[in-house]
Order: sequence, then C-alpha cells, then structure tokens
Amino acid sequence: MSRFKRILHPSDFSRASGRAFAKAVELAKDNRADLLLIHVFTLPMQMVGEAYIPTAAYEGLEASMRAAATKHLDKLIARAKRAGVPARGLVLEGIPDDRITRAARSNRTDLIVMGTHGRTGLAKLFLGSVVARILASAACPVMTVRGT
Repeated sequence: MSRFKRILHPSDFSRASGRAFAKAVELAKDNRADLLLIHVFTLPMQMVGEAYIPTAAYEGLEASMRAAATKHLDKLIARAKRAGVPARGLVLEGIPDDRITRAARSNRTDLIVMGTHGRTGLAKLFLGSVVARILASAACPVMTVRGT
C-alpha cells in the first residue's frame, strides 16, 4: 500500500463532512500525513435581477461568511491536532469543485477524503454533485464517505 503524505478534506460542516473528517484524520494518523482542511463558500452575484447589492453589504456578507468558516475550521484543526495529526486550514471563495481540485493540485495532495450527502432524484438534478465533478477532475485519488 502506498503511503499518503498529504491528505485534503473539504468540509461543508455537515454531518456527511463530519464522517469524512473522522476518516481523513484516521488515514492521516495511520500514514503520518499532513491534513489540509478546506471550506469553500460561494457568494451570490452582486447583481440580483435588475437590482444591485450595495458594495458594503456584499463585502460585509463575505467577511461574515469567511469568519464563520474560519471558526468552524479552527475547531476541526484543533480536533485533528488532539488526535496527533498535523493540520492546517484554508477558507476559499468560489465554485467548490474547482477550488477543491485546484487546492489539491497546488498543495500536492495525495488523497482527497470527502463526504457525500447521497442525494438522488430532483435534489441531485438541481443541486448537482460536487463529489461527481471532483471525481472527474481531480489529479489524485478521491475517497468518498457516505454521510448517512
């Protein structure tokens, strides 16, 4: 079995991500690997229909979302470190699958461990599947962990 040196875990802070986080920590510990935790948030477009969101409100929303994500990631980093795993976090803005695969490449990730919500039917059709897009575009192996 090959040894993983860098494991990336993208989190949306859901139950599905929680189960994948536990698996990522376990794998990182077993392989003596570094763990990179990331959260990607997407802001609504500044123009909604014919109306614009004022710049100050838009910037405030971005700062608020970034601060909340950082707070959640800090808790996960602390949990990983208590388990003896070197961990750090990144909060990114953009399209989740694109930002996750870019982060995996730029950080020379050996494995992505992520949760799946297991959506089907209309939910999958309308929400799409970040996992499916990452599986199709990642340069490294991707492990999915069923959330429920």
